[in-house]
Amino acid sequence: MTTAKPDPAAPAPLTERIRACRICADRFAATHSAHRPRPVVWFRPEARLLIASQAPGMRAHKSGRPFDDPSGVRLRHWLGLSDEEFYDRARVAIVPMGFCFPGYDAKGSDLPPPRVCSETWRAAALDSLPNIRLTVVIGGHAHRWHLGTRAPVTETVAGWRDHAPGLFPLPHPSWRNTAWLKRNPWFERDLLPPLRAAVRKVLDD
Repeated sequence: MTTAKPDPAAPAPLTERIRACRICADRFAATHSAHRPRPVVWFRPEARLLIASQAPGMRAHKSGRPFDDPSGVRLRHWLGLSDEEFYDRARVAIVPMGFCFPGYDAKGSDLPPPRVCSETWRAAALDSLPNIRLTVVIGGHAHRWHLGTRAPVTETVAGWRDHAPGLFPLPHPSWRNTAWLKRNPWFERDLLPPLRAAVRKVLDD
């Protein structure tokens, strides 16, 4: 019995090609953080829950694990997921608009995810996830891609019933949005319970 040898001419798997991407190297070198690309790739074809997010932060850039920061703690609370469940790539796919940390500007603020990343990789990444049953769309950049809207984040999130139970638009779970959460108590009161129920149904069925 012979074992088939890998075809050296065959294209590398999509996740490997994304991890090897350096298309934004010059762009990142010119930011205030002057960092190198490190795509954070966290999805597998069998996943059932898609988290369509913005871009990794500095901590995720360093660790190679998405939402490896206080915003991730808040997001897991919103979803009702343990760390173990959240990071199970066989169940949860995390596909950001930009796979790399975009960097800081001169004032130390986060830069937006470069459009070239989503234009290059996003369609292929989403096409590789045939089993998605629930999509959680986080932040304005992802809202525009998935919902085709340019409405303010508050307006989009307030209209969550128009998309549930298969899709839920959320604000970013950053600490910067703590004041937003206080101004909009309906988010935790009205949106989170059905979101958690939808997550549990998708992951437990």
